Amino acid sequence: MPSTIRRSSVLSHLDVKETGSGNPATFSIAFCTRKGERVYLPRAMATGLPWNLKTHRQRGILPVDGSMNKIGHVYPISIDLILEFNGMEVIL
Repeated sequence: MPSTIRRSSVLSHLDVKETGSGNPATFSIAFCTRKGERVYLPRAMATGLPWNLKTHRQRGILPVDGSMNKIGHVYPISIDLILEFNGMEVIL
């Protein structure tokens, strides 16, 4: 069983956009869509969303490859539907 991480810690990690060396901060994440589909992104980075969706409890996640090139579209995900973050199970 993977170790656990609190949702508040996940949200803190998502607010960090760059590492100390100036590179984009990446992570792996698994979440459910509103339709109930489970999505796993092995490498992704946090992005902004249009309007003010942070107040609606959503965050923008963009899948990237090893060279930091985007390989998909921005997923607007609800913070309540995040299942795993960097291989750790997300708990309240």
